[in-house]
Amino acid sequence: MQQEVEALLALQQDDLKIREIEKQLRSLDPQLADFDKKREQAAAALARAEAAVQVEEKKQRELQGRLAQHKILQERNLHQLEDVKRMREATAATAQVESTRRLMAEDESELAILGRRINEMNAAVLASKQALAAVEEEQQTARPEIEAKRSALQAQLDEARRDRDGRAGSVSRPMLGKYDRIRGKRTQALYALRGGSCGNCDTAVPLQRRNIMAGSGQIEVCEACGVLLYAEGA
Repeated sequence: MQQEVEALLALQQDDLKIREIEKQLRSLDPQLADFDKKREQAAAALARAEAAVQVEEKKQRELQGRLAQHKILQERNLHQLEDVKRMREATAATAQVESTRRLMAEDESELAILGRRINEMNAAVLASKQALAAVEEEQQTARPEIEAKRSALQAQLDEARRDRDGRAGSVSRPMLGKYDRIRGKRTQALYALRGGSCGNCDTAVPLQRRNIMAGSGQIEVCEACGVLLYAEGA
């Protein structure tokens, strides 16, 4: 029985080592997630800025087309004004010229405002590009370092799991089943008696059971917390 205790203790050390490596691997996930989040946010800000510029540039093209049409119309109105002979026709032609001139002035004013707005938005696009480049530059060194650490830890984990699988063969199947069920619920499954009590929850173990454990090396289950117990030096 002492051999099984020793085998279980060795197995438990493997499991604790595996748990620690897994913990270190998980600790890298938030760092990588933070990198991804920062880059996604910077890229999204750039995409929004570029999309906004495209919308305004479309308005600008439409307005420029409208202004061009008004200019063509104005040339036609001026030609008509030159050709009219009667006062009534001249008055109507002059009104058309003035109306078109006002429309052209409005178009040009809107274009000027729109041009300034597009310039400001292009500056925002440039700033967003610079922000994204800064994020990528910052991560250019840090991310590979974390990925390298992840690869090294994964290699350690694979090796530790292989060691654990090999060592598990030294434990009887019924005991291994008990151990694995308990280990699935808590960090540690096997504890030594501490005085006359459970090494995990300090619940007193009956003297008769303690004597059996000490005499035979038998592994018992704590009636209070459910862990496996053994007597040191048995």
